[in-house]
Amino acid sequence: MKATFTIIILLISNLTFAQTKVSGKVTDAKGNGLPGVNVYLKGTYDGTSTDSQGAYAFETEEKGAQLLTVQALGFKTQDLALQCEGKALTADVKLAERINVLTAVTITAGAMEASDEKKSVVLKPLDIVTTSGAMGDITAALLTLPGTSTVGNDGRLFVRGGDASETAIFIDGMQVGNAFGSTASNVPTRTRFSPNLFKGSFFSTGGYSAEYGQALSSALALNTLDLPLRNQGDLSVMTPGGGYTQTLTGKTQALTASANYYNLAPYQSMIKQHFDWEQAPESWDSEISLRRKWGNAAKSSAGMLKAYFHTEGNRMAIWQKIPGDDGRGDRVQLRNNYAYGNVSFRQSNGEGWLLYGGAAFSHNKDAWKLNLDPMRQVTTLAHAKMVAVKDFSPRFSLKNGVEWYIKGYSEELTGQNLRRDFTDHQLNHFVEGSYYFSNRLVMVGGLRTGYSSLARQAWADPRFSMAYKFENEGQVSFAAGQFHQLADEKTRIHDPGLKNTSATHYILNYFIVSNNRTLRAEAFYKDYNHLVTWQGTAIRPENIARNGSGYASGFDLFYRDKKTFKSIDFWITYSFVDSKRQFAAFASRVQPSFAPKHNGSVVAKHFVGRMKSQLGLSWSWNSGYPYNDPNLPGEMQRKTGIYSDLSLSWSYLPRPNVIIHAACSNVLGRSNVFGYRYAAQPDETGSYASLPVGQGARRFAFIGLFITLSKDKNANQLNNL
Repeated sequence: MKATFTIIILLISNLTFAQTKVSGKVTDAKGNGLPGVNVYLKGTYDGTSTDSQGAYAFETEEKGAQLLTVQALGFKTQDLALQCEGKALTADVKLAERINVLTAVTITAGAMEASDEKKSVVLKPLDIVTTSGAMGDITAALLTLPGTSTVGNDGRLFVRGGDASETAIFIDGMQVGNAFGSTASNVPTRTRFSPNLFKGSFFSTGGYSAEYGQALSSALALNTLDLPLRNQGDLSVMTPGGGYTQTLTGKTQALTASANYYNLAPYQSMIKQHFDWEQAPESWDSEISLRRKWGNAAKSSAGMLKAYFHTEGNRMAIWQKIPGDDGRGDRVQLRNNYAYGNVSFRQSNGEGWLLYGGAAFSHNKDAWKLNLDPMRQVTTLAHAKMVAVKDFSPRFSLKNGVEWYIKGYSEELTGQNLRRDFTDHQLNHFVEGSYYFSNRLVMVGGLRTGYSSLARQAWADPRFSMAYKFENEGQVSFAAGQFHQLADEKTRIHDPGLKNTSATHYILNYFIVSNNRTLRAEAFYKDYNHLVTWQGTAIRPENIARNGSGYASGFDLFYRDKKTFKSIDFWITYSFVDSKRQFAAFASRVQPSFAPKHNGSVVAKHFVGRMKSQLGLSWSWNSGYPYNDPNLPGEMQRKTGIYSDLSLSWSYLPRPNVIIHAACSNVLGRSNVFGYRYAAQPDETGSYASLPVGQGARRFAFIGLFITLSKDKNANQLNNL
């Protein structure tokens, strides 16, 4: 009996010795206790969860070296080595927040995404294509976004008091030269590229990354489609012309080729024009796109190679009246040939490295004839780029890149055998670091440097931005930076050694997305220095200098709502711009003609399921364009009436592979005036005669039939967007 009692005592003693009690507290970086955290010994069933104060305690029979694993949603998992020997152990753990790029704060100051890759999406690619009044033009759709100004007699992008030349456009990271079609004075142009080519865009209205330069106001980065969904052919028949696109795709590669022809003569013969055309605009274009991917994205080791080539030609001849002259005026004839090509790549590996870059070349030739005087202008742009991005930790990444530009321009009076030209080599380096303090706070700092061989000037542009995310998912962002830009080629040809102009940006932004509603509010200030000035005219400038300066300040509002009204998606935009600058031939600071103070737009889309239709509406307006009247003292003393354009559209899908689209701009027929042209000399009364600069026609009507040919007969041209 005594022996049995002794054995029982020994067994109890051994069991007691085998139990190890593990306890402690789990806190965040600020020392606050974290409730509901999983705490356990790795490879065992021993563990528990923390209480409301972050405390935990459990017992284990495991012996020797063990790993204590601590897991909590939103925090990095942490393993702690323990030695279990039957004694009580205390293990306090401080968890670091896990940085999740999908839910973390992003920089929204001056930045507007149009893709599904970022949470801060404002417009998706499909929105750009289907915006009423855009007529398939990327720029026209972007003009419904905050920070832009509609300049109806031009058609290019004007951003926050900046000239159109202050916006740089990129395709797959490579800059595009002459991205807008060549045209005669006061005849609006449009982008050369089809919106169906792109999967998304990044449109910055200021304060953008150090990766982009030589643009005082804005950067527009367009990203082409990766791999299309299927093999298909797309036939387009439209009032201005038509075209065909063929897509062939496999698991890892794809090829797309297209050709289009447009001729506005039949349309303009039926619709009365305010332009005096001798030959209506006629154009053709063709393009080919090759894509190939490799690797395994799931293992963070994958790559993509893209090659794209676009070529086109157009011609027109127009008579432009001379103020004070009863005749037809000057005859302007244009023949344009254009080519753009690029090769780009992206390569990632499992060690946190991302490499991307490529090379591009643009060639634009304009053959002009003003009355009987022929002239030829040729612009070329070559661009090579290499960028390396390294994620050194979940919190910190560094981007490092180099660029080389070769920019050329020539003018030739072919009838007089007179020619002048220049070629400039520009070398740029940029570095940019991003640091996530938490999922709510991120800071980005960068520096871009450059050197121009022709200007013999080096420069450095610091950039900085930060964003903080609130509990309610709203966030505030701030961005600041310096930007340099050399003069446009038609000014630079008169003084090739002309150095940079500069601008400094300050932007404060609030952004929130909640329950299918988006609100964006942004205030900005731009300070311009060393703007190019001259005496005389832009064609024959004298005393060219960099004596100009100015500013642009204001705020933007953007609201989008997909929730309030059933089957209706709409957005409202308002921008206020106060801009004054001394530039060009102006002797004082003036409000530029391309910077109306008040700009607004309303876009609405309503899908009617029973009709298999989408109805669209867009209304754009501004407070009028300043202009200079030589009959009055001073400069830019007058302003046109309010600009207003109400456009409607109807898209009908009689079959899944057939789309019929009809649209009409300015349906109310408003006679918008963008400014006035004045005679070079006063008449016998001492007054300068004038002519209004208006729209070519009060309305533009468009009807298109789009048929997709594919194996399953359910595809259409919107599938890849």
